[in-house]
Amino acid sequence: MTKTNARRPFFGRMYPRMARALDEGGMAGRRRDLLAGLTGEVVEVGAGHGVNFALYPAEVTRLVAVEPEPRLREQARIAGAGATISVEVVPGLADRLPPADHSVDAVVFCLVLCSLPDVGAALAEARRVLKPGGQVRFLEHVRAGTPAMVRVQRVLDATVWPHLAGGCHTGRDTLAEIERAGFTLEDVERFLLPEARTPFSFHVLGAATLRV
Repeated sequence: MTKTNARRPFFGRMYPRMARALDEGGMAGRRRDLLAGLTGEVVEVGAGHGVNFALYPAEVTRLVAVEPEPRLREQARIAGAGATISVEVVPGLADRLPPADHSVDAVVFCLVLCSLPDVGAALAEARRVLKPGGQVRFLEHVRAGTPAMVRVQRVLDATVWPHLAGGCHTGRDTLAEIERAGFTLEDVERFLLPEARTPFSFHVLGAATLRV
């Protein structure tokens, strides 16, 4: 049997609270920017409790929301039932997505690439399911911009933080991973949230298309 669940009870309880605090600090507007202009069939990888569902444009005809954590997935199903677009919440993992080859218009990663055990495998799977000309949209926290803060991130990532935060790593070079997977970056914005410089403040928002 293919594994589609990843039970993280502590993270499943805490993540909605963490997401709410981030949104109150300004992340809600960034989520809206992430999803603006999407059309057709979309896959959201690691959809959590469905916090993004209300922000998808009406032009999205079908959203497949993949979430491996059972507690979060059940909350996402409730959120999906109340959404104004068609949402199908399914179990699954980032490196084994349900859609067929070349069948979707966009793949969305929102604060999830930091926590995956194999970012390259997830991006390769995004390549597989995307139609020609399809996009990856991403909103992620990433490696800091200063050597001193990078050192702090490395210490956190090698010790306690991934165990507390569902596998999250603060210092991944996500843009390099996306380019390495065969995508061309577009409209990338770097920003701090919160604005105070902490190991968790460095974010990127953007889109990428498959290189021909």
